[in-house]
Amino acid sequence: MLQNIRDNSQGWIAKTIIGLIVVLMALTGFEAIFQAASHSQDAAKVNGQTISQNELSQAVDMQRRQLMQQLGKEFDPALLDEKMLREAALKGLIERKLLLQGAEDAKFAFSDAALDQLILQTPEFQVDGKFSAERFDSVIRQMGYGRMQFREMLAQEMLIGQLRTGIAGSSFVTDKQVEAFARLEKQTRDFASLTFKADPAAIKVSDEEVKAHYDQHAKEFMTPDQVVIDYVELKKAAFFDQVKVSDDELKALYEKEIANLAEQRHAAHILIEVNDKTSDAQAKARIEEIQQRLGKGEDFAKLAKEFSQDPGSANTGGDLGFAGPGVYDPAFEDALYKLNKDQVSAPVRTEFGYHLIKLLGVQAPDVPSFASLKDKLTHELKTQQVEQRFVEATKQLQDSAFEASDLAQPAQDLNLKVHTSAPFGREGGEGVTANRAVIQAAFSEEVMDEGANSNSIELDPETVVVLRVKEHRKPEQLPLEAVAKNISEHLAKEKATAELKAKADKLIAGLRDGSVKPASQNWKVQEAVTRGQDGIDPAQLQAVFRLGKPESKDKPVYASVVQSDGSLVVLQLRGVNEGAAATEEEKAQIRRYLASRAGSQDFAAYRKLLEGKADITRY
Repeated sequence: MLQNIRDNSQGWIAKTIIGLIVVLMALTGFEAIFQAASHSQDAAKVNGQTISQNELSQAVDMQRRQLMQQLGKEFDPALLDEKMLREAALKGLIERKLLLQGAEDAKFAFSDAALDQLILQTPEFQVDGKFSAERFDSVIRQMGYGRMQFREMLAQEMLIGQLRTGIAGSSFVTDKQVEAFARLEKQTRDFASLTFKADPAAIKVSDEEVKAHYDQHAKEFMTPDQVVIDYVELKKAAFFDQVKVSDDELKALYEKEIANLAEQRHAAHILIEVNDKTSDAQAKARIEEIQQRLGKGEDFAKLAKEFSQDPGSANTGGDLGFAGPGVYDPAFEDALYKLNKDQVSAPVRTEFGYHLIKLLGVQAPDVPSFASLKDKLTHELKTQQVEQRFVEATKQLQDSAFEASDLAQPAQDLNLKVHTSAPFGREGGEGVTANRAVIQAAFSEEVMDEGANSNSIELDPETVVVLRVKEHRKPEQLPLEAVAKNISEHLAKEKATAELKAKADKLIAGLRDGSVKPASQNWKVQEAVTRGQDGIDPAQLQAVFRLGKPESKDKPVYASVVQSDGSLVVLQLRGVNEGAAATEEEKAQIRRYLASRAGSQDFAAYRKLLEGKADITRY
């Protein structure tokens, strides 16, 4: 526990804000709660500010996806209570609106410069540790944001974070509170346990009991809200066969390609630097001395190793390797390209100093044939035309779908096929229906309720779809035979646990009044157990540390606890052991932890105060 306190007490405010940002990055669809959208009906008003039905529907969708993600693929979405989801989502939206109003009233602000720095320093927007505009756009686009929308949402979250910091960060605790907590934290307990395993297979559940449970909990056994959509898919790749390029265009592009090819020259040089220690005249005199020695037949490479002040090439005899135009200083390059093979230049002055340049070799450009490049050049030329055709076709599809009452005419206009999906719910399906933008469009009021065609939806840079709802399958109660087995297993487990509880209560009563001797049972003894002891079920630990201290060793305290698997454990608390006094460092950690916890409680109380004073209308 002390380690948990240490971990949780350091930078909790920053971790809360950063954690919120990470969640926003990781959970697709989360931002939909906050998108501005037109609506014809309000879900609520908070001090005169509106929460639309569209915002609420999107928030419900987000909660449903989160629950599905947390509970795993095996979880049946039919068991989700739609009414409870809507109530929870609306509560969250109201609370957020209240906090934003509270931050505004308290005059909190977050500057554009600070917001820029936050975005620049967010790891999700970085490539190789540096901010990438392309990465930023890609991430927020996947989340359904434009740049301004994302900045607005993030600014609002930062205001709420400031408000939380201002209230929660002002909490404090007394020395007595720290000492009391430390004493309890270091306390250990001696206890014994007796486990009884449930046996649901031995329990009989009648058809009448199953039917009664089914009738009493009808809302728990509903099919999910589903739709079947028709859609047309426009793919950029389909246009490649529809565009043509001429041989003249290909040859013109080929000539342009090979015109950029240039010969490579293999150079070596000797450099004498001009710097604070060597004047221009001194460097020039030195390079002229070396030039004279070359003229007497001395080896260029040996002189470069001895005299050149270029650390990158001196050890290799001044060898610079092959390079093409545009690599070297203009004066250096001009001199190099005037040399014949094995010729050495006169001294050349550049910004670095004086050079003697030797041409070691010339490599002619490798000019590919027209035939070898034809396919590549054809694709390049077609791509330009295809891009334009795709943009025009997307606009045509958008306009045609807006004007049509179905997808038949848009499909005919663009020679597309109308596809029909399998049924899918708000958590999505497979293929096209796994795309979040498709799911949102399919369940939008305009498309699902009003029967309109959707706007064009970009699945990726190469694909656009338009859809309409073909069939809306509203939630219906599942037949009894489809859920009877699950209900029977549930009731059997409940009954088996209830029988164990009765057995345990009887045993505990006997242990307390002395009619049953502890020695007659096979107890599992645990000594000096801490609150965070590994290897012990957390439910047992919590129950043990909630029990009152025994009056004496021969008068233990008893309790029972039901575990997650349906088994039941009878607990016998035998003793409570006080730990060593907390060190000053431990007290400091505890103080930070308690202040953090108190701050969270203060912030929760502030939220309740805002809610109590607010004028809130739910529709």
